[in-house]
Amino acid sequence: MGFENCHPAVNMIYFVAVIYGTIVFKNPVFLAISYVSAFVYSVKRNGKKAVIFDIILIPFAVMCALYYSSYTHFGVTVLEKNLIGNNITAESLLYGFITGITFITVMMWFSCIYSVFSSDKVVYLLGKLSPHLSLYLSILLRIIPRIKNELKKIYTARRGIKKCNILSIISILITWTIDALILASESMRSRGSLLKGRKAFSIYRFDNRDRLYVIGMFICLTITIMGAMLKQTYIICDPRIVMPHITPMSYVFYVGYAGLCLMPLLLELWTEWRLKKLCFVTK
Repeated sequence: MGFENCHPAVNMIYFVAVIYGTIVFKNPVFLAISYVSAFVYSVKRNGKKAVIFDIILIPFAVMCALYYSSYTHFGVTVLEKNLIGNNITAESLLYGFITGITFITVMMWFSCIYSVFSSDKVVYLLGKLSPHLSLYLSILLRIIPRIKNELKKIYTARRGIKKCNILSIISILITWTIDALILASESMRSRGSLLKGRKAFSIYRFDNRDRLYVIGMFICLTITIMGAMLKQTYIICDPRIVMPHITPMSYVFYVGYAGLCLMPLLLELWTEWRLKKLCFVTK
């Protein structure tokens, strides 16, 4: 059983929590936990493509640190001078690197969201709140992979006739996308999508499995919130680098946050282990 088989509300709460923690928690330990968890889980969900995507993102964090430290000046620990004579400080370099790591970690979490959430889940979550919005989002999510496949077809066809011009390919793709959206809207209208009193259909039920997962998730969330309230998740970079003292309780907060970030991965690994054990016993 993968995390995608859990209730959509459980998926939503989890991803909102980890993305919020990634953006707000600037402590390098918490950020490293979030980065490693997002990296490993994206690889588990998407395979080799995720490895390439995640590795490509790493230079962005380095470039962000260099750019930020070159044009933003604060801190007292001078490391070097740039080409125009401005000081590069350890404080601004660290803050720029934290900003870059935060951005690429959020990107990896979003790649996980894309593999877990289906259009049905979007319709379920937003259907009761706004049926029209959920319908438009489901159409958008469905058409994105179709655009990718159509782009490959157009490129292959234009290359076959030796007229592989990027502007013409983009023009054809835009025309196809507009036609596809018009056809989708007309199809939904003919099915009564604009009628009053329309309700969202759902096949999801909140069962005991989801309840156990929510209990574990909120235990980890409670521990993490306690760490935030005790100011264990921050870092000060101006004018000097100041981090909270690491105490025995700090490790409890680290473990709680790591448990939160790794819960889907642990769930899937445990399920796979149980299936292999069951197959072995059956044989």
